[in-house]
Amino acid sequence: MAPKRKITKEDIISGALELAKTDPERAWKARGLAAHLGISTQPIFTHFSGMEEVKECVLKRAYALFEKRMQEEIEKGKYPVYKASGMAYVSFAREEPALFRLLYMRSRRGENTEGDRLTEGLWGVVESQTGIGGDKAKLFHLEMWSCVHGIATMLATGFLDLNEEAISLILTDLYQGLVKNEKEAVQ
Repeated sequence: MAPKRKITKEDIISGALELAKTDPERAWKARGLAAHLGISTQPIFTHFSGMEEVKECVLKRAYALFEKRMQEEIEKGKYPVYKASGMAYVSFAREEPALFRLLYMRSRRGENTEGDRLTEGLWGVVESQTGIGGDKAKLFHLEMWSCVHGIATMLATGFLDLNEEAISLILTDLYQGLVKNEKEAVQ
């Protein structure tokens, strides 16, 4: 008789992440995840206090995947840093729609979003690229990010399909319009 396969915490997280991409409802149910992994539920509850802890680990992993995607887009140098972050967000939504929905299309009430790179971290980039500072930089970012998130959401849900060139043009037009509007307001 062959020895039983030892399932690790990492195996469970990886399996849940994989399942979340195709069948998110099953990924958060112990029996669904166990069936996907070909195990009983016992190893899941040996390594985790419950399915909420599994979900937290998968969220951390999914955020790390997105951060990696953003860093790669920035390092390509094809776009300025601020635009590259938006393009990465949109491409993540297109290529990983289930993970995008898991991360960015769920209730965030009660979550600590302080230090979130998509909010606070990019205000400094707005300041350095445009000279717009303080609360105006925050508003600028909110206006840009509302558009970026809207495009990403439409891609992730299949409502709209735009190519990279069209998305780039939309973001450039909005960015330049906001900068021009700010400069005119100062005069």
